[in-house]
Amino acid sequence: MHLLFIGITFLWSYPFLWMISSAFKSQGEMFLGGLRLIPKEPTLVNFSRAWESAKFYLYFFNTVFVTLMVILVVLLVSSLAGYALGRGNMPGKKIILAALVVAMFLPKGFTIIPLFELIVKLGFNNSLMGVVLAEAGPSNVVSILLFMGFFASIPKEVEESGVMDGASQPRIFFNIMLPLTKPIIATVSIFTFIAAWNAFLVPLIFTLGKPDLRTLGVGMYNFFGTNTVDWTGIAAGACMSLIPIIIVFLFLQRYFIEGIAGSIKG
Repeated sequence: MHLLFIGITFLWSYPFLWMISSAFKSQGEMFLGGLRLIPKEPTLVNFSRAWESAKFYLYFFNTVFVTLMVILVVLLVSSLAGYALGRGNMPGKKIILAALVVAMFLPKGFTIIPLFELIVKLGFNNSLMGVVLAEAGPSNVVSILLFMGFFASIPKEVEESGVMDGASQPRIFFNIMLPLTKPIIATVSIFTFIAAWNAFLVPLIFTLGKPDLRTLGVGMYNFFGTNTVDWTGIAAGACMSLIPIIIVFLFLQRYFIEGIAGSIKG
């Protein structure tokens, strides 16, 4: 069984391994080398070409800014909304939950036009803040439900102890309740990081007038020419794009399962 699972794992991960291998190959070896994973003459030219010629250095910093800001907005909004829905009996709670669940099934393409009009009226079109707001808004539903489930499982005595000590509601939330949600914060951060880092549609639409504000997902199209495609450059760019995701996941992985389990316990 172990040999069978090892074989299945290799087949499943082969496209990813082949992409990494192609990043170190020349164009000719990539097309004529067949399915071989180990390059005959490894080269780093593809990475330097992707970083400089395709402006990945610029798109990288744009992506870092957008991703970090999206994570902050999502954590702030979803934690506050999850706390309001998870504690007590707020008016219209069932209606709000139903609306959130329905919103999960709406494709992003259906809401892009009103979202675009809203961002334009706010004056954030063709700016990184416009990308942040447009990307953070639709990302809150699952995050709110995760926070809501975790807050609902916390005993009421924890909150009541803060009230007895004379703490205000904001202080109870930020100093007592929110620190208990570290697993949820890590889980939401991972989900949001991956979604914002790999985003394509929203950064493309909201930076059409300023190509220098593109993120890595949109910047990949610099490798597509009129008659040719730089496949090894795409492979190198994809590798560089995946490195931060892998690092973040490895750093927060011990909180990931705790967050998923903690949001549904009780």
